[in-house]
Amino acid sequence: MLSHEQIEQHKKLPRVGDTVRSRKYGTLWRVLEKREMWEHSADDPRLGNARLVPAIYIRFWKMQEGQLPGIGKMLGYTYTLHDNTFESNWEIVD
Repeated sequence: MLSHEQIEQHKKLPRVGDTVRSRKYGTLWRVLEKREMWEHSADDPRLGNARLVPAIYIRFWKMQEGQLPGIGKMLGYTYTLHDNTFESNWEIVD
């Protein structure tokens, strides 16, 4: 099983303080929090039992001119190795 660090490297997730852009709306968001978690997954195909897999939780803050960080709209998502939701919904802004 992969560790949390290996998932971060494989998925190329942003770091705290990085800015990302929503692919759907074009809005800018800043990463305020990132933590390691365990997520329930579908049944194990070999054993038929539910299992836990490592995941990374990221909390985003919508950047708006004139607002202090952390005030306003926030979103939080959990990413695992088995989904492509970060790549399909966000792009890291350099």
